[in-house]
Amino acid sequence: MNRRSFGMTALGIVAAARILPAQAPRVTQVKPQPGSLKEKMHRGQQIKMAAAPVDSTRGQLEAIIKKQGQVELFSLDGQHRPLPDERELVKFCKLAEELGAGVQLRIPHVKFAHLTGRFADLGVMAVMVPLVEDEATADEAINNFYYPPFGNRSWGGEFRYKEKPPTDRLQYSQWWNTNGLLGFQIETLRAALNVRNIVKPGVDWISWGPGDMAFDLERHSNSPFKTIEEVHAFVIQQLKGYDVRLPGAGSGGD
Repeated sequence: MNRRSFGMTALGIVAAARILPAQAPRVTQVKPQPGSLKEKMHRGQQIKMAAAPVDSTRGQLEAIIKKQGQVELFSLDGQHRPLPDERELVKFCKLAEELGAGVQLRIPHVKFAHLTGRFADLGVMAVMVPLVEDEATADEAINNFYYPPFGNRSWGGEFRYKEKPPTDRLQYSQWWNTNGLLGFQIETLRAALNVRNIVKPGVDWISWGPGDMAFDLERHSNSPFKTIEEVHAFVIQQLKGYDVRLPGAGSGGD
């Protein structure tokens, strides 16, 4: 469904969603490794994050770490900031890793969802996909992010996070599946109404996109939702019992 065709069908869809029987919580098929950031993410524990330019020097990253006390993830925005050259991205990820941190990247566009594994091959530990609205996109992002048997990511590369050659294929793929982080942004009414189909095993967290949600609310004046807060409350209610981190649970990824 195109976003512009939301129109008069919204009220009926929302009403139906609100009377659906409670779904059994989905069990994550890739259990986080004990002590990992993935486990902290699912437990709702604070993850210490900091934004940094992709051309940061070691000294600049060390200064950020010193100021904050600790950084577990450095965040890069590939959607609304200049895209780094792939070699720059590899260099930044390796530098962060040497300093004890991973890198979270918001990818440029939802149409790049099939490249989640590609960005992971370049050293990114956590990938955020913006503007996810449908199940097909969610499947594409998940399947390409995780290795078999959970996903379908291709094996290869030498710049992956925590990779120490010679790399044991099965050992590393199992490690990645229990440590890599994948998140989706819920930024439209369509996404909110479809969130139960979007949030599947393998999705570690969701975040809001209030600016784009505001545009969508303004575009659909006949929506049953009158405020962004109402939409967010609806999403949280729909995901009750789901094994996914919700916005405001201590992460800097909102």
